[in-house]
Formats: sequence, C-alpha cells, structure tokens
Amino acid sequence: MPDFNLNRRKFIQGATAVLTLSALQAKGVFSTSTLKNMRVGLIGAGWYGKSDLFRLMQVRDIDVVAICDVDSKHLEEAGKLISERQISRKVPKLYNDYRAMLDAHKLDLVLIGTPDHWHAQQAIDTIRSGAHLYLQKPISIDVLEGEAILSTARKHNKKVQIGTQRRSTAHLIDAKNRIIDQGLLGKISHVEMCCYYHMRKNGNPAVEPVPDFLDYEMWTGPAPLRPYDGLPHGGWWRTFMEYGNGITGDMGMHMFDTVRWLLGLKWPEKITSTGGIFVQKGGKSNIADTQTAIFEYPDLNCVWQMRSWGTPADPEYPWAFVIYGEKGTLKGSVMKYEFIPVGKGERIAMDVVYEKEKFPADLNEPRIELHTAPATRQHMLNLLSAIENDHLPIADIEEGHISTASCILANLSMLLNRPLVYDPIKKICIDDPEATKLLRRPYRAPWKHPFLG
Repeated sequence: MPDFNLNRRKFIQGATAVLTLSALQAKGVFSTSTLKNMRVGLIGAGWYGKSDLFRLMQVRDIDVVAICDVDSKHLEEAGKLISERQISRKVPKLYNDYRAMLDAHKLDLVLIGTPDHWHAQQAIDTIRSGAHLYLQKPISIDVLEGEAILSTARKHNKKVQIGTQRRSTAHLIDAKNRIIDQGLLGKISHVEMCCYYHMRKNGNPAVEPVPDFLDYEMWTGPAPLRPYDGLPHGGWWRTFMEYGNGITGDMGMHMFDTVRWLLGLKWPEKITSTGGIFVQKGGKSNIADTQTAIFEYPDLNCVWQMRSWGTPADPEYPWAFVIYGEKGTLKGSVMKYEFIPVGKGERIAMDVVYEKEKFPADLNEPRIELHTAPATRQHMLNLLSAIENDHLPIADIEEGHISTASCILANLSMLLNRPLVYDPIKKICIDDPEATKLLRRPYRAPWKHPFLG
C-alpha cells in the first residue's frame, strides 16, 4: 500500500483544524469583558519565560504590567523587548522579588518560567494573589509540593495551565483523533518512551564571586545553596538534583504526559526505576546519565529509557514515544508521527505544523523553537478559553501533577532500589515509610514547605 502523508493544507481543511486555533486566528479571539484589558505578569524573564510570554502576546492583546527576575540583565532586556511588542509601548514594572510584584499589582494572569525548585512556592503565592497561572513543567521538585499546588488551585478556583504543550501540538492531536481514538492500534499493551539527547552538562567550573547583577541568594531560594560556580542560566542548573528532577523529570515528564493524554491514563499502579551515573563521571553533575523506569498500569507497561551518551535506538526518534498495539504501532515525537499497521494496511504519517507565514516574526526571534511555537500559542488560547468559559485547561494542574510526581517517584525508586506504590488519597508510599519521608524534601530557611498535611 502507498504511504499516506497528511500535509499541512489537508490538515487545516480537516476537522482537526478546530483544535489548532492559533494557526487560523488573529488577536482578539476572546472579546468579552472577562478578558478585556487582561493584566499579565511574568516571573522568570530568561529565555523560556520570555518565549512563553511572546507566544501569549501573539494571540491576545494583553497588558504586561510587571515582570520579575533575580538577574537584572535579564530583567532589563525583557522589559525592553516587551515594550517593543506591546501596543501601548509601555515598559512593564521591573521587580527583583516576585512577592513584591504580586503585592503591588492586581494581576489576572501570571506566567512562571523560573527553574524547577521555585515552581511550587511561586505558583501557590500567585494563585493566592488572585491570578490565573501558566506554569512551566515540571510543576514541582517533590511530590507533596505538587499536592499543595493542586489543592491551592482548587480552593481558589483558579485555572492553571502547565507547559506540557504536546497536548496542543497539531500533529499529535491528529494522531490522537485519527489513530488512537479510532481504534486503529487495537489493544494496547506496551509503550516505550526515550530521550537520548546529550544534554547532561558535566563541567567542573571553579567557584567564583557572584556578579553584582545576580541575586544568587534569591535565585537559590528554598533549595540548597551551592557554591557559586558561574551563571546557572542556559541549563547549568538542570545538571543538579538540588534544582531539578534530572532528565527523567524534564524530558521524560513531557513524553510520559503525552502518552497519558493519548491513552487516557491517570496514576500508575506501581513505579520501578534503575540507573545512575554510569559513564559521565568526570564533572560536578549529580543527575543520572542512564535511567530506565517502568510505569505500570493494568495490562500495560510504559517504559522510559534515558541515556545522555551513545547513540539513539532510532536516529529519527531520539526523543519520542512508541505505542504498540495488536493491530499496529504509533511512533511520535515533537517533529512527526507515523502509524505502521500490522500486515496489509495504510500507513499514516504527519509532520509538525509550522506557522511561519501566519507569524513571520518567529523567524527573527533569537533561540525560538519554531516547531514548538504553534503548540504554545494553542496552549495559551486554550488557557484563555478556560478562564473565559470556566472549564479546565487541557494541561490542567492535576494532569501536570500526576506526570511530574510519577517521574519524581521514578527517581526515588532508583535511589532506594525498589518499586514504589503511591497513594494520592493518603499521600503516602504504601508500606514504605522511608519513601514516604522523601515525598517532601527539606526547605532552606527561612523558606517553609507549602504542604501542610
């Protein structure tokens, strides 16, 4: 049978186009009073924080009234770039401390793009201030932080969209509609997920004085204070478990969340993981360079494999998922998907949808991820719809919590060298008091952990 490739034009003409509004709509999608003059703030004005904000500004005329960053260079640059994009041309108010920003302004929506160790405290304070939230993933550094964010969002009835934008990616939406939901895979009993990117920074820089433009004490916040050995920006911080959840909690969280969304999965019944630093032993990095995790569901194992060395198992899918069904296989990544049927059948494939013609400014934005920009715009539109129409966003905080916590539990399983079963009702690891104690990590004084249960 000949291959069937669904191109962009056919995609837009199809029913799935309804789900990719960002490719078709200009600003002003929502015009009722709920969203008029939306006052927006940004916490974390580095590369990704700005990128998220710029995608929002492309689909909605908003008033960016305040931004915060502990790096004054980031802050000033972001203020200038935002003013150039605002219709009003106003420079937002600049803050070093996000708490001062939240106290000084009645914000409708806040975007958080800080390192992972700050997400929980900033998210909770933002929700309590009365704002809705766009929160980057992973949502937390430990499991009970995530529980605290979720309970706070529900208590204050605020919409929280998590930056797991694979749920808003055009070709993956198409895969869900055309392959998964139509039953083309048949019974699904095995999933493989992977990341083979060489993204583990493993340098050994010398300790040096903290530059005047960086508030390193505030940057560290509730996390352990490491000796300063250069700017943490650009991914250096991700190589330390003090500030993140390793590659499994970063890249694995994306793929596991995608699989859960595609297959309608919630909490795994059991999580088992092994791994460690097997190859890249020379530098300061303390995250694993090799890890395997199994997320168990009834009649289904979701298996995660990570290596930051060597070659990928499939060079065309170095960061991906593969869903195996009795009738066929679905391979997917941020760049494409393909359905491979068993026996004689029609192969279906689709590449990532770009929006270079619709949003030509993308081509001039430094460090932009062109393949991700359309999905992020759709993610923002979905959040605006949730606020306007009082429904949960597609990447609601509960979904972000399950995906984040499952990957954190995989890290704990690797640390303890045994399987873990988490009870989200009792908020314990069943029959494992040692693991239960690790669900909440200590905070550095004077910061206090937000989980009070």
